[in-house]
Amino acid sequence: MGLLCLPALGQSAPPPLNAEQSDPVRMGWMVGSPPPADRVVRAADGSFYRFPQIRWSFAHFRQMVPTTNVSRRLTPAAPLPQALRDDLDAVAFTPLGKTEPMTWAQAYDANYTDGVLVLHKGKVVYERYSGVLKPDGQHIAMSVTKSFFGTLGQLLVAEGKLDANAPVAQYVPELKNTAFADATVRQLLDMRTGLKYSENYADPKAEIWSHARAGSVLPRPPGYQGPQSFYEFLQTVQKEGEHGAAFAYKTVNTDALGWVIRRVTGQPIGDYLSERIWSRLGVEQDAYFTVDTVGNEFAGGGLNAGLRDMARFGEMMRNEGRFNGQQILPKAVIDDIRQGGDREAFKAAGYATLPGWSYRNMWWVSHNEHGAFAARGIHGQTIYVDPKAEMVIARFGSNPVAANAANDPTSLPAYHAIAKHLMANPR
Repeated sequence: MGLLCLPALGQSAPPPLNAEQSDPVRMGWMVGSPPPADRVVRAADGSFYRFPQIRWSFAHFRQMVPTTNVSRRLTPAAPLPQALRDDLDAVAFTPLGKTEPMTWAQAYDANYTDGVLVLHKGKVVYERYSGVLKPDGQHIAMSVTKSFFGTLGQLLVAEGKLDANAPVAQYVPELKNTAFADATVRQLLDMRTGLKYSENYADPKAEIWSHARAGSVLPRPPGYQGPQSFYEFLQTVQKEGEHGAAFAYKTVNTDALGWVIRRVTGQPIGDYLSERIWSRLGVEQDAYFTVDTVGNEFAGGGLNAGLRDMARFGEMMRNEGRFNGQQILPKAVIDDIRQGGDREAFKAAGYATLPGWSYRNMWWVSHNEHGAFAARGIHGQTIYVDPKAEMVIARFGSNPVAANAANDPTSLPAYHAIAKHLMANPR
């Protein structure tokens, strides 16, 4: 569910270090003036994408790469009332594909969690941090970023500023000779484009790596002569298959959507997100985006924010666009997301841990009995919204395995168990 990883991080072999052993404080990354040579984390050599270094770097991206701000502006923070509970750590569930139960507390370490916050009826009932992430810190959200872009895209559609059925090239003529030319905005939003683009992390020739190097997400090799930005890379993507067919999760769709949003609004995404959502949520902190060499935001996975502020965003989504005493997003935007996408088209993608789910406006929709939907990012990032249980879970993690299939078995049933527990044991 994202882009930021090296091939070694996509492997399914057991990691060499568990959560306690890989704790970044225990390991002493970047401590000292200067740090010892064997405890330095750098972007230039790619070490900030390697495990266990990611347990430090995911909470320090601004020190690694260029970024641009998402301002909270000079507004007071909206309170998050505290109603902390001591009974959630003992909530038990059975991981997918297993028979032995596990507790919420055990899952915290099993998933290499850096921080998790649970809201119930708008109140904080659980909040915990690990390693170098603190309540006033920020963490990379990986592909949770996509859901922010999808929300902004659907907002523009709802306001009549963007035609979901129009071809992408209508808004970005620079893409007229690419696979995106005859794809519709809706097909971008729901990732149903036919593109010659592989996200197979195990294949060093996959287009995902060219995309990453173009946007400076990964270091460029000596003598690199390829595309110099995300948008230059988009102009090289060719068609494969048909648009509007099966769901196919490809990060490059979100960067194309980002270009469309920039063109329609005439603003950098950070400014537009600040204006329409972030400054109105009553967040505690600015957020920030990682950017390429010309300042284009990494739409596929570059948002960094505080955990409490991610929870505020999720609470707004749960409350049909309303939060902080105001209607921030039209209810129609949330309704369109929650209805989900084509479940048969999604099924064709073969996500074993997500049976019956769908994808809409870059959100993952469960269609379970609670109507849960989620923003999801590799290495364990999520905003999980359960409308029936009146619950929101925001989580940051640094799991050594990138793909969410590695942590879904010990995450998705855990979220549902917490939801049912809160419903059955209100306080």
